Amino acid sequence: MKKEKGILFDLDGTLWDVCEPVTRCWNLVLTGKYARYGKSVTQEEIRSYMGRTLEDIAAAVFPDTPESERVAILRDCCAQECGYLRQTGGVLYPQLRETLICLRQAYGLAVVSNCQNGYIEAFLHAHDMDGLFDEYECSGRTGLTKGENIRLVMERAGWKEGVYVGDTRWDEEAAAQAEIPFIHAAYGFGGAQAPQGVIHRPQDLPAVLQDLWTKPE
Repeated sequence: MKKEKGILFDLDGTLWDVCEPVTRCWNLVLTGKYARYGKSVTQEEIRSYMGRTLEDIAAAVFPDTPESERVAILRDCCAQECGYLRQTGGVLYPQLRETLICLRQAYGLAVVSNCQNGYIEAFLHAHDMDGLFDEYECSGRTGLTKGENIRLVMERAGWKEGVYVGDTRWDEEAAAQAEIPFIHAAYGFGGAQAPQGVIHRPQDLPAVLQDLWTKPE
């Protein structure tokens, strides 16, 4: 049966935590191929970069390097990262799979992220999630903002209503741009200003959605 409502998820800090393997992968690249820059990253730095665009991250990692050069380095790190994560996977948040299976009975599911092309596919492959999501999209493939990609996915899926679940203020801004409600995953990497709902673990989501979509207008 075709679903009329869709739940769109951010990835990092909402569905999984990959700070540890991403840190390892980036440092292999940075201390190998780009050792002349004398740069490495910590897990705390990687955590702070989650949800930001590649250009913003490149500026934070290499503030004194010309933009085109630093972006090229970060693109290389990210390209290596996708293959790495396909093998290692990440840490799924508790009860995630069970919650997604429950939600699929009533709603369409999608992943929308600011990541590079191949990153969502790495998540789906590493954790055998392909059959749980109807759609996914990323800025690395479309060149669009996260808010624009949310609308794109909703239109492709034919969902009349949607909600975006994410963990940062950038996710909240994307939901506002897409003109749909935002649910803050407070267990993730960031904060939110005025979300329409808050969850402290994935299994809180069904009840929050029920409350959100049954409120009188």
